[in-house]
Amino acid sequence: MLATRGDRVPGGSEWSHEVKWDGMRILADLGTGREARLHSRNENEVTAAWPELAGLPRRDLLLDGEVITLLEGRPDFGTLANRMHARDPRQTARLAQRTPATYLVFDVLRADGRDLTREPLSVRREVLAGLGLDDAHWQVPATYDDGDLLWHATRDQGLEGIVSKRLSSRYEPGARSRHWLKFAHRSRSSWVVGGWRPEVGSPHRLGALLVGQPTAEGLRFRGRVGSGIAGKVGPRLRELLDPLALDTSPFADAVPAIDAQGTHWVRPQIVVDVESLGLSAGLRLRQPSFQGVRADLDPVDLLAAGDE
Repeated sequence: MLATRGDRVPGGSEWSHEVKWDGMRILADLGTGREARLHSRNENEVTAAWPELAGLPRRDLLLDGEVITLLEGRPDFGTLANRMHARDPRQTARLAQRTPATYLVFDVLRADGRDLTREPLSVRREVLAGLGLDDAHWQVPATYDDGDLLWHATRDQGLEGIVSKRLSSRYEPGARSRHWLKFAHRSRSSWVVGGWRPEVGSPHRLGALLVGQPTAEGLRFRGRVGSGIAGKVGPRLRELLDPLALDTSPFADAVPAIDAQGTHWVRPQIVVDVESLGLSAGLRLRQPSFQGVRADLDPVDLLAAGDE
């Protein structure tokens, strides 16, 4: 079951609120006498990637939750991404030792042969609370009655956001429901455009911007921004960027081939605002969305701000 992006955090006793964890969604299928089988949201089995979860209780349970890894006490998706695709047992054992994962269980869909998907969330949470899932590698995170308070607290703590769930909601596998609402904390920041890529199948329509951060060593690549430039925005950006065309990349560091392919390089003079979920461990913008051109800023202004 998937959450829909909400506009306003709901209030009232019919709603429960949770921290939105910056991790990987996992269904854990447990059985009596056997180890857990773990599946990702797209139904791929990922059991081998998370050996520390092999010790989950061996009883008949189907759990829904989020696997996270921590960096300096906070969930960090970049650290988690380094583990997602590992399958070799020796490698996964080393990674589990170096960056251990925690499975945060927020729902139970089956318990001891009982199908709970048709039960309201309030009942499922009662069952979940009684399972005793409390270990170094798995736990049941708290829920909260005051969504606004949780929203502000998670923002102040630098967490990803919150999810609000209607207590009467049944579990609808695969559905994106209005009974679950997500609210992400997105930050707005300014970056310099160093190139643009055409839209797939249309060599003349702008599909994405390549942006960077001015530093004393030059412009450092920070990612590709494709969201928010549809409609009339793309042609307007082309009018600004076409006169700035360059034959070679203006970035001081190497742009990954997957990003550089088909890119039209430009002189780094245009500053744009981008909303995102911050930078990954690899210093790339996470889920960036174009918000507009900053005609009031020059690249040197960003360099000065970054050096302060």
